[in-house]
Amino acid sequence: MTTWNRSNSLDIQEIPSSGCFVGTEAEVRPASQVEFGFTTTSNLLHNIEQKVDNAKMVLEVVYVVRHGYRSNWSVDPSTGHYDSNIPSPTGIVADPALASYGVAQAKQLGKHLISLSPPVDKIYSSPFYRCIQTLQPFTTELSKIDPKKATINLERGVGEFYGQARFDHPSPATIEVLNEHFPNLQQDREAIIVPSTKGESIPQLHDRVAYCLSHLIAAADADPNGPKAILICSHAAAMIAIGRVLTGNMPDDDTAEDFNCFTASFSKFVRRGKAEENPDFSAVKGSWDPAVAENVPDVKWRSGAGVGGGWECEVNGDCSFLDGGEERGWTFAMEAQQAGKVTGASV
Repeated sequence: MTTWNRSNSLDIQEIPSSGCFVGTEAEVRPASQVEFGFTTTSNLLHNIEQKVDNAKMVLEVVYVVRHGYRSNWSVDPSTGHYDSNIPSPTGIVADPALASYGVAQAKQLGKHLISLSPPVDKIYSSPFYRCIQTLQPFTTELSKIDPKKATINLERGVGEFYGQARFDHPSPATIEVLNEHFPNLQQDREAIIVPSTKGESIPQLHDRVAYCLSHLIAAADADPNGPKAILICSHAAAMIAIGRVLTGNMPDDDTAEDFNCFTASFSKFVRRGKAEENPDFSAVKGSWDPAVAENVPDVKWRSGAGVGGGWECEVNGDCSFLDGGEERGWTFAMEAQQAGKVTGASV
């Protein structure tokens, strides 16, 4: 039997491998004869394990990846007409599949993700096709190890950033359509938050991502399965925003280059401290109103606070596992340069 050190619980000092129980008194008896009131040793061990299982488990790590290299699309800013030379699997022009090079990147990324420690316990993804496709090599392998953890939870709160426009930007395909292309997808009936179809300013994007992550982290902290690590697959702009809202570091110049977001790149964020025992989201939870989608509740993440108690960036846009290394990086400065000729060349 493995040695247990539980002196702070039930006054047990040690359960040695010999099978004898040593309590707070000097008497030593075979484990099979020891009782605590109505509880036999076997029940006692069960109770200890149950206490460990029921202990508050909190999220420790957030992994973030960007989708692989994809085909391009463009939009006429005067009409809002989207165009692409390659048909989209979902029939939505601004929802392309990965290019063949992106498929290769996804395979290389998948090998990296399957080797992570701590391993991924739960997966979230933007519902756009390219993000889900990027995760497929990883989830295929993960399903062989733990099928329950291979489910991809679709979350629009970490979806695409289009900038502001006078016309409606495209929305992703429904889960019914996506289920025709991918296995093991799941989506809550009510989204945490959905980007405005009229687009967002850069500050609104950050607040949208912060609002979404605050709820994802709180849900992980409250999950009885005790996930230690979650994985998020998103887009260039959202990946930068995720880094900023986790760390709480929003630069004065929002076009500053701080968090990397190359295609199929990988970032890792580690929690600064323990989660709050009873995080209070009463002021923001459920307060986002889809009727006024652009009005995103403030979860007070700026000035170094970060969502969920704050996080440190340990890995920033790593591409060392990719044959081509760092490619197709993107910044908000590029967004500013492209304003007025909206394209999907990079995001």
